[in-house]
Amino acid sequence: MIASVIPAKNEALTIGKVIATALAAGADLVIPVINGCRDNSLDIIEKMRSSKIHPLYFEEPLGIDVPRAVGAAWAYKMGAEAIFFVDGDMAGEITDALKELTAAVREKRADLALTDCYPPEGQARLSVLASNLLQVRILLNRTLGLEKEIGSASPSHGPHAISRAFLEQVSVRELAVPPVALALAAKKKLAVKIGTQIPHRQLGSPQRDPGHCHRIAQTIIGDCLEAMQAYRGEQRDRSLHGVVYLGYHQERRFDLLEKFLNDNL
Repeated sequence: MIASVIPAKNEALTIGKVIATALAAGADLVIPVINGCRDNSLDIIEKMRSSKIHPLYFEEPLGIDVPRAVGAAWAYKMGAEAIFFVDGDMAGEITDALKELTAAVREKRADLALTDCYPPEGQARLSVLASNLLQVRILLNRTLGLEKEIGSASPSHGPHAISRAFLEQVSVRELAVPPVALALAAKKKLAVKIGTQIPHRQLGSPQRDPGHCHRIAQTIIGDCLEAMQAYRGEQRDRSLHGVVYLGYHQERRFDLLEKFLNDNL
């Protein structure tokens, strides 16, 4: 069984399209994680009336990335052999790319199949912020011995897929900090590959304001610092040269994640 996990926070404009894309890509089970929504996202999902759609509803926001861990835990419990993640705002024409990701996992070429969102020809047009963040991602992948295999790709950016074996060797909790999950997969010698390529602009995600982009960058930089330490077996920390990179990290509700896992698994 193939499952799709779709984090959604106030994505009424796109959630229907994203679910339809996941179904078209071959998902047997679609798990929208309704993450503190204050719009009618859930109503839209329920009106789709598909037996393949099983939303998980949280009144309180879970914070960035935590919905992936929640959805993956549920998909694993339901018996999924492959799980692909796509955000609720990624309304681009990406059906074929999602099929490529799941094929990489189902054919056992990858336990973690990533999307390359920044092919070389697109990197020259990046903003300074995006370029700096890309260098941190590359540094992490180099530390993991994966730079040649995956370049700058990261589970923090773009759709990606994991195998059941991944969740049997890497705690589902770690999916709440995606670069750490990547690092632990590398440490466990799991197969990490590029599964597909989708240039960032083709994901269909809306443009965000500069403040949000800055906080996302701070989040991922801190995540990458944690990931390098986790790979080395060191105490995890989000600081470098006296600067602490928090971003949205403090909004991650690990307490709600633990409650969900304790109540359902």
